[in-house]
Amino acid sequence: MRPEKPAAAEHVDTDHIAEAARLERTAGMYPEDAEHLLVQAAAHLELAGARDEATTLYDRLLSPTAPQPAAAPLLIRALKASNLWEYGHEAEARAIIAGVRAAAPRDPAPWVIVAESLEQHDELEQAHETFTEAATLLVPAETQDPPYATHPLLFGRHRVRRLLGAEHDAWDTLADRVSTAPVPLDELHDPKRVWSLGSENPAELRAEIARIQAELGSYRQALSRPFPVAILRWPADELTELLAAYPALASEYPSYEAHLATIESSLRELSASGTPNLGIVTGTVPSYEAFAASEGTSPDQPDLLPQYATTLAARGRAVSWPPEAGAPCWCGSGGAYGGCHGGQ
Repeated sequence: MRPEKPAAAEHVDTDHIAEAARLERTAGMYPEDAEHLLVQAAAHLELAGARDEATTLYDRLLSPTAPQPAAAPLLIRALKASNLWEYGHEAEARAIIAGVRAAAPRDPAPWVIVAESLEQHDELEQAHETFTEAATLLVPAETQDPPYATHPLLFGRHRVRRLLGAEHDAWDTLADRVSTAPVPLDELHDPKRVWSLGSENPAELRAEIARIQAELGSYRQALSRPFPVAILRWPADELTELLAAYPALASEYPSYEAHLATIESSLRELSASGTPNLGIVTGTVPSYEAFAASEGTSPDQPDLLPQYATTLAARGRAVSWPPEAGAPCWCGSGGAYGGCHGGQ
C-alpha cells in the first residue's frame, strides 16, 4: 500500500511541498513528460497532507482541456479515488473505483491501487473481488513466470485472503513462489501478528522483528528499482536518420533487423539471469541529441546509448516486456508478440 503521511513533522511536510512545486516546474519545461512528473508531484502533496491540492493535479491531468490526453487515465483515476477517500469523499471515491473496475485495465497498477484502497478501509470482500478480477484478467492460473508488474496483485490478493481466512489456491501458491522475501508470505500476512507485538516473550518479539525486517526488505527491493531495466529501441526511420547523422554508431546497429533481434535476445538473457521488471524504451534522434547536449558530449559516443535508455526509463517512457498474451509485438509490426519476436 502507498505510504501515508508521516507523523507530525513540519519539515517533512515542507520538503514534500517543495518537491511537488519543483516537479510542477519541471513538468512545465518538459511537457512530453508532464503526466509522469505531475503524478509524482501529487504523491508528494498527499504525503504532505495537502490532499485537496493533489486532487486538483489529478483533475488537471484528466481535464478534456489538457494540452494532451492522459496516457494512463485509469491509473490517474485510481490514484484520485484513493486520495479522495482519505479526506472524506468516500462516495465519489467508490464511484471512481467502480468505474476503474468496469473498465478492466490491462495495466496492473490501477487494480492494485483501488484494491488496496478498499482493503485499507476494511472493505476486505470488495478488495478480494478486485484483486481476483485483476488476476483473472492479467495472470493466467497456469503461468509459472508472471510479469514483474503483476507481483503486487498476487501479494495483495494473498494478504487479503489471509485476513479473510481463505484457503490457498493456485494464485496464492504462485505468489509464494515468486516472493523473494526470506519469510514466507503466510507469516508476513498472518492476521495474528499484531497480537504478538503485545507479547512479553523475548523469543516471540525477536521473531516478529525478523518478520518485519523481511517485509521492509521486500519493500526496499521494490523501491530500489522504481523503473524497468530498459533496452533502447529505434523505429526504422529514426535509426536511418541516426546512422546518417552519426556513422560511428553503425557498429552498434549493423541492420534494423539485427537491432530488433538484439533487443529480444538481450531481454531474454536478462530474464533468464533473474533480472525482474524489464522494459523497452523508444528513442528519437532529436531527443537523443538533446540528451547528449545535456551531458556535454557528442551523440556519436556508443557509451551514451545505455545512459539515454536509462534516462528515458526514469522518465516513465518504458513499456513492460514481455507483452501480455495476444498483445501486439513491441517492434511495431502490428502482429501479435507470440507470432512475431515472441515466437523466435
